[in-house]
Amino acid sequence: MDDEAIREIFDSLGPVSIRRMFGGKGIYADGRILAILLHDTLMLKGDGESAPRLEAAGAERWSYEGKGGKTVLMPYWTVPPAAYDDPDEMAVWVREAFDAALRAVDKATPVRPARQRGRSPAG
Repeated sequence: MDDEAIREIFDSLGPVSIRRMFGGKGIYADGRILAILLHDTLMLKGDGESAPRLEAAGAERWSYEGKGGKTVLMPYWTVPPAAYDDPDEMAVWVREAFDAALRAVDKATPVRPARQRGRSPAG
């Protein structure tokens, strides 16, 4: 899939950037990765919230065999098959992927305790 075809798929979200990575491509919106293209397969970012919907729509989760034969599950899912024939449905899944990317960033940002203002109890 060439970059122009990728941009067309993600058009409903707005401009995306495409970067080479891991022998494939990463697709980014607002600096957040929301999809990858690996071995000519487009995969959308998913998470605990969107995974049940992706699975119900026929998407498959990317996994590979890691060390010791252990299956490693990745946070990317194939595009639900019906979305390729329906631009409106594709737009829904593209938005789902972007929302999952936003949630992933939120979870990765540490929450710092609020600083107390004023004088210390001792002073």
